[in-house]
Amino acid sequence: MNFNNYTVKAQEAVQKATEIAGVNGQLGVESGHILKGLIEADESVSDFLFRKLNINKNVLLTKLEEVIQSYPKSSGGSTFLTNDANQVFNKALASIKQFGDEYVAIEHLWLGVLGGKDKAANILKDAGFNEKDLKAAIQELRGGSKVTDQHAEGNYRSLEKYSINLNKQARAGKIDPVIGRDEEIRRLLQILARRTKNNPILLGEPGVGKTAIVEGLAQRIVSGDVPENLKSKTLVSLDMGLLVAGAKYKGEFEERLKAVIKEVTDSDGEIILFIDEIHTLVGAGGGEGAMDAANLLKPALARGELHAIGATTLKEYQKYIEKDKALERRFQAVTVDEPSVQDAISILRGIKEKYELHHGVRIKDDAIIASVELSSRYISDRFLPDKAIDLMDEAASKLRMEIDSVPEELDEVQRKRLQLEIEREAIRREKDKDKEVILSKEIAELTERVNELQAQWQNEKAVIQGIQKSKEQLEQLKLEADQAERAGDYGKVAEIRYGRMKEAEEQLEKMKVHFSDLQDGGTMLKEEVSAEDIAEVVAKWTGIPVSKMLQSDRDKLLFLEDELGKRVAGQEEGIQAIADAVRRSRAGLQDPKRPIGSFIFLGTTGVGKTELAKALAEYLFNDDSAMVRIDMSEYQEKHAVSRLIGAPPGYVGYDEGGQLTEAVRRKPYSVILLDEIEKAHPDVFNILLQVLDDGRLTDNKGRVANFKNTIIIMTSNAGAHVIQENFANLHSGNEEEVVEKTKAQVIALLRQTIRPEFLNRIDEIVMFKPLSPKEIRKIVDIQFKIIQKRLEESGIKIESADNALDKLAYLGYDPQFGARPLKRVMQREILNELSKEILSGKVKKDSIIGLSLDKEGDFQFTNLDEVQLS
Repeated sequence: MNFNNYTVKAQEAVQKATEIAGVNGQLGVESGHILKGLIEADESVSDFLFRKLNINKNVLLTKLEEVIQSYPKSSGGSTFLTNDANQVFNKALASIKQFGDEYVAIEHLWLGVLGGKDKAANILKDAGFNEKDLKAAIQELRGGSKVTDQHAEGNYRSLEKYSINLNKQARAGKIDPVIGRDEEIRRLLQILARRTKNNPILLGEPGVGKTAIVEGLAQRIVSGDVPENLKSKTLVSLDMGLLVAGAKYKGEFEERLKAVIKEVTDSDGEIILFIDEIHTLVGAGGGEGAMDAANLLKPALARGELHAIGATTLKEYQKYIEKDKALERRFQAVTVDEPSVQDAISILRGIKEKYELHHGVRIKDDAIIASVELSSRYISDRFLPDKAIDLMDEAASKLRMEIDSVPEELDEVQRKRLQLEIEREAIRREKDKDKEVILSKEIAELTERVNELQAQWQNEKAVIQGIQKSKEQLEQLKLEADQAERAGDYGKVAEIRYGRMKEAEEQLEKMKVHFSDLQDGGTMLKEEVSAEDIAEVVAKWTGIPVSKMLQSDRDKLLFLEDELGKRVAGQEEGIQAIADAVRRSRAGLQDPKRPIGSFIFLGTTGVGKTELAKALAEYLFNDDSAMVRIDMSEYQEKHAVSRLIGAPPGYVGYDEGGQLTEAVRRKPYSVILLDEIEKAHPDVFNILLQVLDDGRLTDNKGRVANFKNTIIIMTSNAGAHVIQENFANLHSGNEEEVVEKTKAQVIALLRQTIRPEFLNRIDEIVMFKPLSPKEIRKIVDIQFKIIQKRLEESGIKIESADNALDKLAYLGYDPQFGARPLKRVMQREILNELSKEILSGKVKKDSIIGLSLDKEGDFQFTNLDEVQLS
């Protein structure tokens, strides 16, 4: 038999029927095999028919399996079509003339099976199928379309398959309320009411609420709050993922889209198509020499037959749609701006109920305000209200997890009891009755405590769950009341709003009072999301410490100078400047539009400029390498500027981003050290001007890096010779005068190399003084502690006599080179010599090693149990 005039799906069904017969050891292909093949080959048509005619598919399949098993089995020949099967195909061919089709499709074969007089036809009739209802269901499925190609079945009810009905979702209460977007929705309505080019396109940054505006329009249509000509409209959202998924053959995607467009245009303007991320249509399905999806839309848009709303970001609009002028002119742009902080707070207040209901917690108003204000200040690469909603959502989710998990207090008692039970088992083996009795008593007390805490936890959890159920019940009642109001059943509305809802509200209030009473006695669980919870989420996202400071943190901040002084000796002015900036930031008093602090550290080599930046990084992040360090000596050429912000398009390294901008985008809270700035090209300073003033820098891709939570430290050796000369004549009587005079000379030298507008934006220029012998002695103590710590990691303990440390300070003192010669002396005199002593066996590695001076004043190493340090 020739199956060329069958659709692809119908051919698949015949192939499946042959396979089913073969699997069951039957050579004759019967109508029962064809029926099972139809159900398996195309679920969309078959499932629609079962659903429409209200027939149980599973029951029918069970009976069909019995019929297939009853067919005669045989082997040793080729498969053939039985008379019943041939009749099915003949009836299917006859039915295409009735429908005016060109190909035999799945539904024709259904009619063919039902029109027979065999077992398969009988089980269909017994299940409730009849020819009249089946034909009516097929007509509804097709929506007036004809089978004119071999992929026809994929285009039936395309709109239902590849889109989401927003009206239906709004009626079911699945859409969040839309607040503060009345102006944009009004603009949308004006454009939709135009005679031609009535297709708005919403343009805005990701997360500002473009999709929400269209959902708000759907809510208005459902509630009838739209002009008369739009009240009957249905708003459907096209799902591009569903359209593309499973489109295996060339042209299949276009066929699906054409079918969707046809259904929309056939509705005579009653359906409005919403295409989110509309830029994805440009180029979609466009193979070599083929049209893309956007070109399929153009004719219908131009004639005004297709009512569409698009939404995309400004960047994608410029990249894809603006280039295609024919497509661009068919849409009217509506710009959606990011809401202000105040508007975003109103939006969050409007939707918080939905989040409270989902998580089963209460979101306080200060948490909503904190979500908006903290996200606006600290999360600069995203947009309101999306980033604030995400903060609120995550904080509520975190709290819900804590409610569902075992409380810390109960967990600790349970672990302690488990530990004692393990101990008791060990003592039982040793048969120590007295200890066993003591432990059993302790375990009994802990068990009693566990039971108390368990009961308290379960009680609190039950109350919180009861509050959540009451809220869910109230939400369901509100939805029922709204649906009844739309249906005009005002008796039911009154019954719900003034009867059942009142009861539910009273029940909810009782539970809240009960939980409040529990809280007065001290609860284990918390059911309110506060501003502090939001701050903790921000801290986790960005690494910026915005959460409330513990007392230990406050003490640490108040004595920050002492903390930094443990690593840097003799530079009180620099330490003071840094400490004040950090305190301002943590107290929330610094200018939110500028970096936390920007400093230039001047001084001779080795006086602690870079070391202070490392000490600050260690204080803030517990790791002195956690800072962005850029050696400005690498930026001596004019073109090197591009390395900071990224190479321009077309150059090597464009995709990599800038060294400075990428580092700050990844870690917005950081210490930035620009080492030896006088060696950089003057153009580099032009780039840094906006960083110091506005705390922002735009990279090569147009992304803004936020420097508002960074501390920028620049070091320079400019004027080192002046400092050296002036401090050579220093004595106790003229110290203040020499310091002031030197600082003025050094700053004058700095002005010759760095532009005044750059220096004017620096918070403080700090001159580091050359180190005195007394300060070198302090550095010896600091460095010796570092050596002790390093050796301890290798299992070696070392102590030192004071006279040995004094000699190290004397040998390492060099006013011209600062503390660096001291490091070399300590390496030469301590580490090098100690390694020889250990390898020769003179000093035992596993006992405490003492460093002291012998009678000649040379360094010696001894084991402390043999000779005590003098």
